Amino acid sequence: MKPFLLLATRAEDLAADDEYAEFLRCGGLDASDLERRRVERDPLGEVDLDRYSGLILGGSPYTISEPEHAKSSAQIRAESELLTLLDEVIDRDYPFLGACYGIGLIGRHQGAVVDRTYPEPVGPAMLRLTDDGRADPLFGVLPDVFEAFLGHKEAIAKLPDHAVHLASSAACPVQAFRVRTNVYATQFHPELDVPGIQARIDIYKDYGYFAPTEAQGLKDAAASSNVVHPPTIVRRFVELYQR
Repeated sequence: MKPFLLLATRAEDLAADDEYAEFLRCGGLDASDLERRRVERDPLGEVDLDRYSGLILGGSPYTISEPEHAKSSAQIRAESELLTLLDEVIDRDYPFLGACYGIGLIGRHQGAVVDRTYPEPVGPAMLRLTDDGRADPLFGVLPDVFEAFLGHKEAIAKLPDHAVHLASSAACPVQAFRVRTNVYATQFHPELDVPGIQARIDIYKDYGYFAPTEAQGLKDAAASSNVVHPPTIVRRFVELYQR
């Protein structure tokens, strides 16, 4: 079997390792099934797509809509490399799942409007599938309405006409979309369970997503949520594309 490749951009080792562990767990994978490249730390290098079953792009403290002058040199390099990789991904309609930061990156690549019109606080939110989402081979395994963990400063404000809108929430119209047949992006985190979101809250409490004094309340709210369905997407992605 060919492994999947996780493209990671979290500079904090604890967050990066936790994200990797969450994708392993949700995908039913072991370390030999999921390689990882930390693009925030090292140049991406060559990615031979024929070596992999598919690509996964995780979340990030990066925001694609940040003005270029405000981005670090590491972010500018990472985004340039990832956007170049997306040229081949889209051209080949190659299996790709981008979560949170991934939706902004794919959105930018495909001509979506990515800005700060629809931010959402850290925590659980209720999402609803569109008609296309219900018919989609990846998203169709989810119930029509489900809870998911999220937290973001930017989001898709307008999709290009060729993108397939898959899910929405009351506060953020575009929670997921597909390009062509096999390229997916989610605003929410399909890999996160309660311990996972609580760990992220601790790690990122000083990053401007919320006031540090709100951290414990957010962790308590997460513990009271019913986020059980999103990991099904990761497992289904593996089932559809592992080869």
